[in-house]
Amino acid sequence: MPNPRTPLLLRRAAAETGLLLAAGLFMAVLGPFGTAERATLVRMAYWPTVIVGGGVIGIAIDILVRRRVAGFWLRLGLVTALMTAPVAALVWAVSWVMLGPQSNQPHLVALFFQVAVISLGVMGLRQVAWRGVWTERAATDAQAEPIDPSGVFRQRLSAKRRAARLLAVEAEDHYLRVHTDAGDELITLRFSDALQELAGLAGYQTHRSWWVAAGAIEAVRWRRGRGELRLVSGLTAPVSRTHTAVLKREGWF
Repeated sequence: MPNPRTPLLLRRAAAETGLLLAAGLFMAVLGPFGTAERATLVRMAYWPTVIVGGGVIGIAIDILVRRRVAGFWLRLGLVTALMTAPVAALVWAVSWVMLGPQSNQPHLVALFFQVAVISLGVMGLRQVAWRGVWTERAATDAQAEPIDPSGVFRQRLSAKRRAARLLAVEAEDHYLRVHTDAGDELITLRFSDALQELAGLAGYQTHRSWWVAAGAIEAVRWRRGRGELRLVSGLTAPVSRTHTAVLKREGWF
C-alpha cells in the first residue's frame, strides 16, 4: 500500500532543497574564503554543491537530534558541532576536484572553522524558516479510530454524536467538551476518568486538559517553545512541554 505521507515528504524535501540551493547561490555570488577570485561558473557550481551536500548531512543529523533536544540554540549548536567534521571532509573532497590541489586550500583548522561558521548560519536559517510553519502529516490506517458506538466513553454522548468520528476531548472546569465531526458537546466527567476510558484508542494526551485522536491530526508546528496540532476540523489543540516527548518519539515533530 502506498505511504500516504509520501507527497508530504516530497514537498518538504523540495522545500529543503530549494532553501539550500538559494543559500548556495548566495554564497556563490558573495564569493567568501577566496572563491571570489574563481571564475563565475566555477563558483556557481562549487558553492551549491557543498551547501546542498553539507545541508543533507546536517538535516540527517538534525532529524536524530530534534527528537531529544527541543531548545533552539541548544539544538542548533549540537547539530553544528556534529556536522562540522563530515561536512569538512566533503568540502575538502569537492575543493580538490573543483578548485585544484589541496595546497591551495586552507589549513585544516581554518577549514573546520569556516565549515562551522557556514553550517551554523545555514542550519540556523533552516530552523528559523521552518519555525512556526505548519507541517502537514497524514494519519496512517493504524491511527484511524474504529468507531464503536457501544464503547464506554461513547455511551456518554448524545445519539447524534455517539457514532461520529471522535476528534478531541477538552477539559472545561468540571465538564469535558467532546469534539467530533458531528459537532461538539459538553459532558460531565473528570478528565482523568476520560483518559482511562480512551486508553484503548489511538490518541495522545497533549496537554493537562487535552486529549487528541491520532487520526484527527492534520498538521503540526512548533512555536514559542510549544507545539500546536491542527485537526481535520480546523480546531487547534495545544501541546505542552510536558507532553511533547511521546509525540516527538512517534515523529510528529
